[in-house]
Amino acid sequence: MRVFVAGGTGHSGSYIIPELLAAGHEVTGLARSDTAAAALSALGAKVRRGDLQDLDVLKEAAADSDGVIHVAHRQDLLPSGGIDAVTAAELPVVLAYGEALAGTGKPLVAAGSIGSPGNGRNLGRPATEEDPALPVGDEHKGTLRARNVVEAAVVGLAERGVRSSVVRIANIAHSTTDRAGFLPMLIALAKEKGFAGYPGDGANQWNAVHVRDVASVFRLALETGPAGRYWHGVGDGGISVREIAEAIGSRLGLPAVSVPLDELVLPGYFGFLTNVVTRSYPASSLITRRTLGWEPAQPSLLADLDNGHYFPAG
Repeated sequence: MRVFVAGGTGHSGSYIIPELLAAGHEVTGLARSDTAAAALSALGAKVRRGDLQDLDVLKEAAADSDGVIHVAHRQDLLPSGGIDAVTAAELPVVLAYGEALAGTGKPLVAAGSIGSPGNGRNLGRPATEEDPALPVGDEHKGTLRARNVVEAAVVGLAERGVRSSVVRIANIAHSTTDRAGFLPMLIALAKEKGFAGYPGDGANQWNAVHVRDVASVFRLALETGPAGRYWHGVGDGGISVREIAEAIGSRLGLPAVSVPLDELVLPGYFGFLTNVVTRSYPASSLITRRTLGWEPAQPSLLADLDNGHYFPAG
């Protein structure tokens, strides 16, 4: 299969391309710079120059392919417009793919995200693949609504003859190349503060996955996934924030310490992460495993922390 990948040099994309190539697919990646083009070539992919604002380029690339994987985002919009602007900018992109693929039955697999199943009042209900639009917490309404619009647009393309689906990537995506995710931020905080903090009793849960396992979800969805579906790239369905803090503290030789809920104010210990780290994000991937025949094969989050690569010597 000839596959066009947008976002192939990102954290997940750099694992998706080798996964596709190993399965015998031919991959072409979108590159907006010489650096990105060189990175794609190093991964073994062909290169198509352009960026996410070049909708004609994206439509041509999609039309020339047997399938599309979209894991790219306009990160340049973050400083001025935040995550809402980033996700809103995706809508014309996925609609452009839809124009190119309409009526062909070809697959379009786009990245999504797993939100919270509530405001902390419903900690026991995991988000599932059957949630057509993720529940919205009061403090995150704008962000999750924007994300939902994009996901719904992708899935809605199934009605136009596109075998479209969304892979919702776990909130913590870990790997040996994770340099800017949630774990590195928590590790940096622990080093700065002298202890690994967790909110209250730390019982709130986060979901996680190794990025290499995510790559296999994208491949399976591309190859065999039915149209109009949501998939969950989730290996660990629920790990308490306290367990994560204890694992970080153990590796750093620092204590894991509760930060009382009534002290969780900005700037405080968690800073801009305060409204995120206090929420609970349990999630299930049961339907994904059963339907796609997917089974995570890489280390769990806690095992990956214990491997040591998040804690380089010196």
